Amino acid sequence: MPQAPEPPNYLTPYVDAEKRLGPGFEATLWARRETQEIRFRVFAEQLDLSGKTILDAGCGPGDFAAWLQTHGIGYGRYVGIDGVEPVVEHANARGLPDAEFRAGDLVTDAALLATGSPEVTIISGTLNTMDLATATRVLENAWAGTSSVLAFNFLPDTAGPGATPQLHPAVRLPTMHLLAWALAQTWDVLYRQDYFAHGHDGTVVMRKHARA
Repeated sequence: MPQAPEPPNYLTPYVDAEKRLGPGFEATLWARRETQEIRFRVFAEQLDLSGKTILDAGCGPGDFAAWLQTHGIGYGRYVGIDGVEPVVEHANARGLPDAEFRAGDLVTDAALLATGSPEVTIISGTLNTMDLATATRVLENAWAGTSSVLAFNFLPDTAGPGATPQLHPAVRLPTMHLLAWALAQTWDVLYRQDYFAHGHDGTVVMRKHARA
């Protein structure tokens, strides 16, 4: 029987984590659930999700959908995509209302970033193991795939000297490069780097507007 191909380097840490720790929260490689939920809160503070179709690109075990349900934040439809199949199976098994989860590689299959015709696309933690070229390609395809909003977080290289050092596989990306890219797509860009000590994490929200 032929061996399964090795996962790409940006997925390998998550594949390995799932094998060692199971398909739940630990497979996301977030240090603590509390810090994951702070990132979710930042998204929720900036976005009106009521009635919207959400695409969660790199959804893990569906934790953001579960967090929205727990906090009474309604949405119309929720579609999650993740590259680790056992994690996707776990997400579907949670039975979250109006939510479905699919397996696929967002980097190699750009069409996945238009799944469900999303109005709001969320990328939380997904860029943390990608180099700049790969991350930019994912963002470009996500921006093309959403009809209204793209919101993503990343590890910024503009964090203060007291920020938690990032060890492999985590990668800090150039903040000013990503902001310049975002502003080249739309004038409506929000950036926050104030919700963790020393600016450890950054969140960008981009909105589309009809051309005059």
